[in-house]
This record gives sequence, C-alpha cells and structure tokens, in this order.
Amino acid sequence: MTTAVYGAPPTGLALVPGGAIQLSPFVVDAAALEDQPDACLDEMVIVAPPGAIERRYVLAQALRALKPSGRLVALAPKDKGGLRLRRELAAFGCEAADTARRHWRICAARRPDAPTGLAEAIAEGGPQVPPKLGLWSQPGVFSWDRPDPGSALLERHIADLAGAGADLGCGVGMLALAALASRALVSFALVDLDRRAIAAARRNVADPRASFLQADLRNDTPALGALDFVIMNPPFHDGGAEDKALGQAFIRTAAAMLKPGGALKMVANVGLPYEAVLAERFKDVRLIDQAPGYKVIEARR
Repeated sequence: MTTAVYGAPPTGLALVPGGAIQLSPFVVDAAALEDQPDACLDEMVIVAPPGAIERRYVLAQALRALKPSGRLVALAPKDKGGLRLRRELAAFGCEAADTARRHWRICAARRPDAPTGLAEAIAEGGPQVPPKLGLWSQPGVFSWDRPDPGSALLERHIADLAGAGADLGCGVGMLALAALASRALVSFALVDLDRRAIAAARRNVADPRASFLQADLRNDTPALGALDFVIMNPPFHDGGAEDKALGQAFIRTAAAMLKPGGALKMVANVGLPYEAVLAERFKDVRLIDQAPGYKVIEARR
C-alpha cells in the first residue's frame, strides 16, 4: 500500500503510516505532489494550506494522484480553512466525513471514480505570471501575486552590490533580478525553503552567475561562505503563527556566511526585535532607510 503525506499533521489528529512519502514543498528533498503519476496512491494525508487557491490546488492534485476509492484525509485549523474543507471536497465530488478535534477540522473521504473540477483547480493554483508581479510565481509562495512592499524598499539599496553574495529567503527572485543588474557581481545564490519559490526563481532569473538552493535556514547552514554580501527579507511566520526566532536565525546564518567586513542588507517590519542579535553578530549596525511599517538595516561583520 502506497501512502503519502503533505506536511506534518499534529500528533493525535491523523495517523501517518511509517514509510509514507513526504510531498510538502517546505520539506527539503521531499518528492513533489505534482510529479506523482495519476492514480498511483492508495492513501494520502494532507495538512491543508490556509490559502483557498493553494488549498484547492493541493486537494485536486491529491485526488488526481489517488487511485479510485483511495482514502484522503485532509485537516486544517478551523480558522485557517478547516471549516471550508468539507465543502471544497464536495465540489470535487467527494462525500467527506467531518470531525472536530483540538480546534482543527478533519475530513476523511474516498476518491470518487470521476472527480469533478480537478483540472480547473490545478490550473488556478499552478505556476503562473500574475499581472501585478510580472514574474513566474504560484499561490502559496510568499507575496505570490504582487511585489512585497518591504522587498520593494530593500530593492532601492542593492544596486551597488559587488563580489559574491546570496539572498536568503529569495522567493521568486525579485530582489535577485535587481541585484544581478550590477556587473560587479561575481556569483549570487538564491536560497529558500519553499521548493515552489525556487522553481519559480529558476524561471525568472536566467543569469549564469545565479545558483539556486532549497534549504531550511532554521536547521541547516548552506555550504556558502566568505561572501561579500547577503540580502534578505526574512520571514517571521511559521505555519501561520508569528515566530520572531525565525528572522533571528536568518541573521545568525547570514553572519556565518559573510567574510570579515562583509555586509548584510535586510528589511523587516519595524516592530520586530532584531537589533540585539544584529549587535551580537556584527561590528557595525545602521538603519539606512525607513518607510511606514518597514526598516532597512545594513550590518557589517
């Protein structure tokens, strides 16, 4: 029996057999749900994403990959899409049993012989070029359909970069394109945890100086060192909840990658407490720009 799992279900809410194939785009080296052949899975457990377009896309891809009568278990917090799961599965032709536990909703269903609406949901949630962004992207990626205001603010300060550098949490490559406009750049690594962001960035950034790496910067330090600069707009949410330690981990990783005298340029929300960890890891820390809600910091090792 072939079982797959998408994400990490909380203990006690859904049983995931040992040996299940991990398909989450946020797990390094996981297989891709999109690459699974039609009707190949006997069972799948999904921690459903909070975004409606992304969630329907994942559910549709799962139903495509399941065998007829294959078992699907989808779960989500009530306030992050869980209350919509049963209705969304019904729209695909599934009869789902819905239970509530620990503020989550858990839906179990069997794949019908002829699901409806899969192609439409997959097209809506797949890779695309949103008009307001003008770059390849996908629902579920950070700021997937428009430029992030913080990144747009940081973009004003990266035209003069030189040498070897990296963008930590690169997203679809918006900042990379601006940085690589400098002929003084020798090499530039785009690093992100989201496999979909890396895939989009590869399509957007066609520059031989660019390299691409999926990595979890909370746990792993990529094999990048002696860099002249790092740029970043670090995330501060994990699983939908604010996590200040996430951005602090990015700062520590950036410091470890930089050579003495190397520069970090980062943008963050004004209320995030990054100054203490910056002072621990860098010799010189300066506020170089500010806009409503955002601050741009330059720090040198």
